[in-house]
Amino acid sequence: MKLALLGHGRMGRAVEAQARAAGHEIGLVRRSGDAAAGGDLAARLRGHDVAIDFSTAAAVPPHAAACTAARVPLVEGTTGWRDREAEVRRLVEQGGGTMVYGANFSPGVHLFFRLVARAGELFRSLADYEAFIEEAHHAGKRDAPSGTALTLQDLLAASGGRPAPIASTRAGHIPGIHRVGFDSAADQIMLTHSARSRDGFAAGALLAARWVVGKRGVFVFEDVLDQVLDRTAKAEG
Repeated sequence: MKLALLGHGRMGRAVEAQARAAGHEIGLVRRSGDAAAGGDLAARLRGHDVAIDFSTAAAVPPHAAACTAARVPLVEGTTGWRDREAEVRRLVEQGGGTMVYGANFSPGVHLFFRLVARAGELFRSLADYEAFIEEAHHAGKRDAPSGTALTLQDLLAASGGRPAPIASTRAGHIPGIHRVGFDSAADQIMLTHSARSRDGFAAGALLAARWVVGKRGVFVFEDVLDQVLDRTAKAEG
């Protein structure tokens, strides 16, 4: 595949390294400081198979518009733009474009989501337990709480439990830690996902890039993972 990278910070560089190692071609590399000229960007995107975006929340709408105009599928890994999600989805859908997005592209985190959702269901009937969320990231991460923490909060709310508070830490070079606890007077149960590096996120973004080629519409990363897990289950069956 020929990939365009929108954003070339820590995550963009991790994606680039894995993409080159896998034999993919890197075309356009757009850094966060580049001028945001939508029409010019659309022209530069043509000829790419997929664009992968790990830039800034403010850049998501113009990047989505440019990719839609260029008919280049967009893998959107940027966080902090939930307040504009409906707008971006509408833009892509009405323009006949393609996008996969998610609060987190780590396959391990998405398995963690499923564990937390099930735990929320199990604890729903036990009034003695209260859920809480803790998350920590490097000092340069702009959004707090993280998109992943907000997704965890939504999952627990969907299970019918009480609202779970989120505590956020931004310090040093922490790649990403998320904890979901269930606390009572008698004991505490803690589920934890710790990212050792950005490699898992980069691998998930490339998995989504391979998956989205040839598709049309707006998808979430769970759609990618569902199909991968289903294919694995069928192969083992």
